[in-house]
Amino acid sequence: MGQILVTGGAGYIGAHTVKRLVQAGFETVVLDNLATGHRDFARFGDFIQGDVRDPAVLDSLFSSRTIDAVVHFAAASQVGESVRDPLFYYQNNVGGTITLLTAMRRHLVDTIVFSSTCAVYGPPFDGLLSENHPIAPLSPYARSKRMIEEILEDTARATGLKYIALRYFNAAGADPEAEVGERHMPETHLIPLVLQTALGQRGQLDILGDDYPTPDGTAIRDYVHVLDLADAHILALKHLRTGGDSGALNLGGGQGHSVLEVVTTAREVTGHSIPVRMAPRRAGDSTRLVGEAARARAELGWNPQYTDLHEIIATAWAWHQKEALTPSPR
Repeated sequence: MGQILVTGGAGYIGAHTVKRLVQAGFETVVLDNLATGHRDFARFGDFIQGDVRDPAVLDSLFSSRTIDAVVHFAAASQVGESVRDPLFYYQNNVGGTITLLTAMRRHLVDTIVFSSTCAVYGPPFDGLLSENHPIAPLSPYARSKRMIEEILEDTARATGLKYIALRYFNAAGADPEAEVGERHMPETHLIPLVLQTALGQRGQLDILGDDYPTPDGTAIRDYVHVLDLADAHILALKHLRTGGDSGALNLGGGQGHSVLEVVTTAREVTGHSIPVRMAPRRAGDSTRLVGEAARARAELGWNPQYTDLHEIIATAWAWHQKEALTPSPR
């Protein structure tokens, strides 16, 4: 068995996946340019600082190691930034993936698991979103991910590439051992913002919109623990290695929680009041995004272990408390 190359393996989901891969007995190589990743997160496998867009870096890596498959996380992922600078997102995300796939082909590596997103779906967002839901990405970030899915599909048809594109809903939580966790600069995700407020690192949490057509007026999202996402990548690799079909699969929990539910649960977990302020909606935000993952369960045998919001937030709280006491370098 060769090594697994994990691009973007020093980021939030990537680092958790590398840890799980190592625990499962895989040898890993992490490639990350540290633009948004963190060197202290790349602690579980062989680390190379380099850019997936650089053919020379990829040729050196593939030539010096026996790479059996790739798990591809490396991408920019901020919706607002993508609206302001769409060319960067297409050059970085789409261009980087094309460079990677070209190098894989040169070096006869034919298996890839791709980090995609539920943002490829378009309205209406009522009910549970399955893989049959209309595809209509609403931002350059989401369109870049959809373009990559189409590139994978076309390449598979032409060359026999084996791939799984995993469409995440909202990644949340942290490694229960608190070796890695969620650290973004700047932070835009709800649960870290709530917990930073609990720690006093923020004066208050701005709730962006309280006039949605939901029971409490705040938007609803589907929170999936980062380790359950990580495990899905391992299952996807095994699926492809044993002749399973290529394609796109949702990774969702099937249950939604509103912003106010998250705040209430975080207050219970942390014992802090967590002051909030109501603010206007953020442009482009949907009322509800909740995913159905029946296909991932059936085809991969994916069985999420962290299904309780309280437990998900508790793992994140342990990480953020540790992070506050012992700030780590980027």
